[in-house]
Amino acid sequence: MAARYTIISADTHAGANHETYREYLDPAFKEDFDAWRGKYKNPWKDLRDTDLRVRNWDDERRDRDQLSQGVVGEVIFPNTVPPFYPGFVLFAGPPTAEEYRHRRAGIHAHNRWLADFCARKPAQRAGVGQFFLNDIDDAIEDITWIKEHGLRGGVLLPNVAPDVKWVKPLYDPEYDRLWATIQDLEIPLNLHGGTGSPNYGRYPATPALMISEVGFYGMRPFVHLLLAGMFEKFPRLKFVITESSAAAIPPLLKQLDGVLESIRGGAIGELKYRKEDAIPRSATEYWRQNCWSGASFPRPADIAARDVVGHDRFMWGSDYPHDEGTSPFTLEAIRQVLHHLPETELRDILAGNAARLYDFDLDALAPLAAQYGPTVEEVAAPLDALPENANKALRDAQAQLIAA
Repeated sequence: MAARYTIISADTHAGANHETYREYLDPAFKEDFDAWRGKYKNPWKDLRDTDLRVRNWDDERRDRDQLSQGVVGEVIFPNTVPPFYPGFVLFAGPPTAEEYRHRRAGIHAHNRWLADFCARKPAQRAGVGQFFLNDIDDAIEDITWIKEHGLRGGVLLPNVAPDVKWVKPLYDPEYDRLWATIQDLEIPLNLHGGTGSPNYGRYPATPALMISEVGFYGMRPFVHLLLAGMFEKFPRLKFVITESSAAAIPPLLKQLDGVLESIRGGAIGELKYRKEDAIPRSATEYWRQNCWSGASFPRPADIAARDVVGHDRFMWGSDYPHDEGTSPFTLEAIRQVLHHLPETELRDILAGNAARLYDFDLDALAPLAAQYGPTVEEVAAPLDALPENANKALRDAQAQLIAA
């Protein structure tokens, strides 16, 4: 029998529709929800009333899609629009004081739904729960619930945009007891790309500005938490950056290492510093101690970054069901950028690293992998030509290969 790979996607998305979320909502909020739902207009094409949106919650459709691509396990980040949200869950900023009570009820509905969704396929699904930073006691309560209800994906870090003044910045020491709780619960703290951008307003340049700076704002929480000493204070905390360019990590670490070295030297230009203004070790050392990369639809530059990111800290992701992800050409995408790697390393990138971090049981996934996983020989075959109707993930990776 041909040897096959087990594939766990470290980045997928799911969520319920509004009708289902209502079933999981605290009864005290259902009347308000009905009024809100009657006014809400959804601008996102993949969440409108089409066949595409059912991929977020339909077990049969999702299993068919995932297994056809060889994916037998998945880390599930939120998608869709929870109750009382102003828009897509990952783009919505922290709630204001006026919104907080209802928005928190909304994520409670999502977390309850997600716990049930994952419980239907416990070996295959590791869900990432949600919380807010507005009230630390509430956050600790919600994070504890997430752990107790089996969401092995851990929790999603709320990004705080620079124009959000009603929530403390992530480098505020008041959050230390929150980070301590996450460390003690031994669950991952996940930062997902595409979050944390400010409100640019309605200007002709807004779309270009947003897409140009989204990578910067997506990495900003890592910089804030690192320089605030979170990884020094909480050395066992597991921090994951997902769907932000893995290729951006090595230059960022190099930059931060240089900044810290200069601060320890007492000055950067005319700016004077005390030695204690810098954390004790380099950014690179803290990365190796605390951090992982969830590399979604990785390109060649992302694969090359694994030498700095760490071969044991680099996890492949499909970004299902988003259009920019690898489906329906997942095998081709893997062959395109990973065919040259040795089997032992590929087994870690495609499953082993995620299994260790998110507590997947590889033995429990083995029967599915034996039936649906790609063979070692299939993955080792270079992708000599793009398939007809190649998707964006393949085209972008091919352009990078040609440019190199």
